[in-house]
Amino acid sequence: MTPDREPNRLPFRAGAMLLLAIAVVCIGLGWHSAVTTESSPEADLRAAAASSSASAAAPSTSAAASTSASSSGSTSSSADPSSSSTAGPLACVYNAGSISGLAVEVTASLKSKGWRVAAPGNLQSASITENTVFYPSALESEADRLVSDLGNDATADQKPSSFTQCRGGLAVVVITR
Repeated sequence: MTPDREPNRLPFRAGAMLLLAIAVVCIGLGWHSAVTTESSPEADLRAAAASSSASAAAPSTSAAASTSASSSGSTSSSADPSSSSTAGPLACVYNAGSISGLAVEVTASLKSKGWRVAAPGNLQSASITENTVFYPSALESEADRLVSDLGNDATADQKPSSFTQCRGGLAVVVITR
């Protein structure tokens, strides 16, 4: 063994190739995530409307069934925005807290107050820590009205460009009752 070379270390070229391979994988994953889009609430509404018309013969009437449907990700208890008689912006409710079925409860409450609502959903976010209504700049007054109808110490904030849920409508992110 020569003292100039350590046999347990990778040669410089092998290390550079390893870093290049990792960079290619990261770029590929980034490209895939950029072109792959999740379904929007509007697309979920169309799918829910189609499935609710097929299952209209057996509607769910118990609160336990709607809570379990919410926790399993089903949208069978969602409201069809075209069936509401009031015209106004669409309100999309997202549960970002740990209370199971909260988005379903808030959606039902808003629907009873005359709001046009989308299917409730879940949102994973560590940056939102309070009940918040995100609005586009054109819907600020409707957002203030929605905050007052919620009555749960919600705040209204202009929708950040990175928040892509509920395009063109009011996104209601609930954490607590």
